Amino acid sequence: MSLLRKVLGGLLAFLLVLTLFAQAAYPVYATEAAENYEVIDLDTSRTLFSLTEARTVEVQADFGETIDLSTVEFQFGGKSLSEWKKWTEGTSYTGNPFIKVIEEPHYVDETTTIKATLEFGLLYDKDNLSSRTIRTQYQQFIGEYELALVDHASQKKAAQTVKLNVYDQFHFYDELKPTIDQVFEEAKGKNDRYLEYQSLGKSAEGRDLHFVILARDKAAVDKYLNETLPTALENPDDLLKKIEAGKMGDYQIPVWINNIHPDEVEGMDAQIELFKKFSLENEVTFNTIVDNQEQPVTLNVDEVLDDVIFLYMFTSNPDGRVANTRANANGFDLNRDNHYQTQIETQEVTQEIAKWTPLSFLDMHGYVSGFLIEPTTPPHNPNFEYDLLYDNMIEQAYAMGDAGISNSAYDSYEIPALDYGEGWDDMTPAYTAMYAMLHGSLGHTIETPALSQNGFDAMYGTGLGATLYVTENKDKLYKNQLEIFKRGINGEDDRAVDEYFVNAAGDSIGRSRGENESFFPEYYVIPVDDKQQKNAVEATKMVQYLLRNGVEVEQTTKAAKVDGTTYPKGTYIVPMNQAKRGLANAMLYKGDDVSDWSAMYDPIVVNFPDLRGFTINEVRVENAFAKLSKEVKNATLPTGKATGKAPKQILSNTNNDTVKLVNELLRDGKAVEKAVETKGKVNAGDYIVNTKDLAQYKDYYYEATSAGTTQNIKTEKLTLPKVAVTGSAQLKFSIKELGFELVDSAANADVIVSDGGSFDANSLVGKSYVGIGIYALNAVKNSGVLPGYEFDYTSPGHEGLLKTNVNEHILTSGYEADELLYTTNGAWITSVPNEAQVLATVSNSDDFYVAGWWPGHGAVKGQTLAFTQNLADSNITLFANDLAFRAHTQSSYRLLANSIFASVGTEVAKKGKGSVKNKGNKQNNKVGPSFLEKGRDRE
Repeated sequence: MSLLRKVLGGLLAFLLVLTLFAQAAYPVYATEAAENYEVIDLDTSRTLFSLTEARTVEVQADFGETIDLSTVEFQFGGKSLSEWKKWTEGTSYTGNPFIKVIEEPHYVDETTTIKATLEFGLLYDKDNLSSRTIRTQYQQFIGEYELALVDHASQKKAAQTVKLNVYDQFHFYDELKPTIDQVFEEAKGKNDRYLEYQSLGKSAEGRDLHFVILARDKAAVDKYLNETLPTALENPDDLLKKIEAGKMGDYQIPVWINNIHPDEVEGMDAQIELFKKFSLENEVTFNTIVDNQEQPVTLNVDEVLDDVIFLYMFTSNPDGRVANTRANANGFDLNRDNHYQTQIETQEVTQEIAKWTPLSFLDMHGYVSGFLIEPTTPPHNPNFEYDLLYDNMIEQAYAMGDAGISNSAYDSYEIPALDYGEGWDDMTPAYTAMYAMLHGSLGHTIETPALSQNGFDAMYGTGLGATLYVTENKDKLYKNQLEIFKRGINGEDDRAVDEYFVNAAGDSIGRSRGENESFFPEYYVIPVDDKQQKNAVEATKMVQYLLRNGVEVEQTTKAAKVDGTTYPKGTYIVPMNQAKRGLANAMLYKGDDVSDWSAMYDPIVVNFPDLRGFTINEVRVENAFAKLSKEVKNATLPTGKATGKAPKQILSNTNNDTVKLVNELLRDGKAVEKAVETKGKVNAGDYIVNTKDLAQYKDYYYEATSAGTTQNIKTEKLTLPKVAVTGSAQLKFSIKELGFELVDSAANADVIVSDGGSFDANSLVGKSYVGIGIYALNAVKNSGVLPGYEFDYTSPGHEGLLKTNVNEHILTSGYEADELLYTTNGAWITSVPNEAQVLATVSNSDDFYVAGWWPGHGAVKGQTLAFTQNLADSNITLFANDLAFRAHTQSSYRLLANSIFASVGTEVAKKGKGSVKNKGNKQNNKVGPSFLEKGRDRE
């Protein structure tokens, strides 16, 4: 799973490079002799051609005289048809021509009119371009071309501009906003429907996140956002009673349509087509299954808009749409970031989802051969009120599937909850549809079977089927969403959900309540005072996160003593008697152990407190903070402050903001020392800076202690390390976020940091190497540079939050002896070299495994997770656990920072025994092909 994701990320980057070669090897160039020919009209029976659908075209032209037909030729894009050869493999286009003449040019009825028939076949010899190899190449051929019949003798050509597309409705990102504007303009003269465009923000590269609201009128939008939704979240029982009594009156609910993987292109284009139809047409007719027969159904659009508000998030990843990549510009798959929200795109979009709280949520993807429409297999995230979601989601999936196959050539679809046993679960809220379910939405990931005209038609059909279902069942569906909110507000842990939470044997196990009456606590308490909070800046960021995601947060107005603990004024609390308690709990609770399942789709541990590294307390006393707190709407991040008037300040190595500050100080040429021994109020690994320098850096959080002198403390002067990163884009992003200077070449680096399989022992002389995860473990093992080092693993992608014992060392500065560390590598270190220093081991306690999915995790109990080895001319540090997984494991960032700083600032990289010599066989991989095949990747 996690390993395969890394492989695929690297493969995609490699294929993009190959695409450039393909473009160079297969250029569209003009025949010189035809450029200045006299041009006459070429009449064509069609002007639009497809890469996924063979089409014929009848052409005719009148040159005004009789010409020798044996000397004419057809050209496309200035090239002879014989040069337009089919793709064969890789980036090669050496097959037979994909455009051919099937009826030769001939005169008609003794006139000077010439007719002929051409066939535009399939450039890739297939009507499905979803292969990742082809998916990175085909877009270079989309565009307008000149189709011409050329007579070289008379220097005339009959020409017509035609378009070649992958399917008829495909749009590049740059065409999206003009298309939206055109629909807005056309709608002005057709109807009074309300259309509103918003940019939700900018992508990593500065492109707009285009978002459109379509409603009956502005009053419908205002009523929903200002009346209906606030009441639903505060007093859902009032709306439930009105619906039951038939007194709800006129109301609309949102249907959100989404695409987050931009190379799964139908997701954007199907939205555009739906947007056009519902904005401009009075009626929309499509086929679906009624009484077991395919029949046409007509939606009256005005009546539809009496029930729904459409929200179109055409693409959450505009940079990826432009680059034709799955990942955003920072290398992140955004469909794995809806819970972590480390990327600007997911922050903006999830905030808007929270604002609207849609009833129905469609996330349009590709490409699963079975035409897949969720809901999913178990295990299900226990924070969903599954009994109130499941039946309606099944029904809506049928409605979407029936419309999808009725409007395409497909004859079947699959619903994982019914057709799969396991392996397509919704345990993680990483996916956009799963994230929406935490807001009470009917969340569906839809996987069209093919990148083709047919795939587009099926996806378009699902949007129509979903709309039909919502309009026919609006009251029933909304009542269930209101019941979800009601349970939250009333603090109900309804046992009706338990039958949906099963183990791998199919037994109902319910929510994991332990000895508690309820799965949910009454409150989460997030202290921010120095005595109770180990990381105030991360704690406050969590509050900001919750507020952004629609969760209510309060702050104590006076000191409050609860369960024997006194919380000072200003402590943040999250009351769990609220409509969106499921979302709050999904991000804050420890997590579950689902290791009994043999297949899981993605890592499931979210647990912000432990993975971001801040203190949180559960309170299970009802009304413990009644009249002691008030709601907050925003939270301001704390900043550091120098203490006293001493010339120097000791900055505790306790948070990532301090690392960022140190790197900026170094970048600006300021003096920074690092303590290499513990003495008095200085701990090994703390930073010492000049007090006067701190005054210029007001936006960072740090914990400072004044120091008159450090002459009696052993320190090393730091310089800004130059870091070369190999492996994942996420690792590179994390190191960049910490403020380190990145260089492109290992030759120019002080330290090489890698979570990939690239390892050249000969390049390490005078440098340090930090290896993270199973790829790096394997690469170093195969090199033979560390005799006595061995590792083992179960399967890449196995994850766990583990209780560990952390040894005192300069590289573990700032960490406690007992820490929770996280891994998605399924690996551990079984032996270390004699001279190595062990940094961390897995606890020997029976409860060492806290949460995750790791079949066979018992083997890691008591094993080594990290060690460092000094060599005469280098240093190697290996971590079996993750330090920068998807930029979420920020509590482990300082292990990374400590290791990087050690390369230039302390004696760790300067002393040791032995030297770097490559003793291994690079081809003798401990981790063979099966190592790569055990993971899977959701489209």
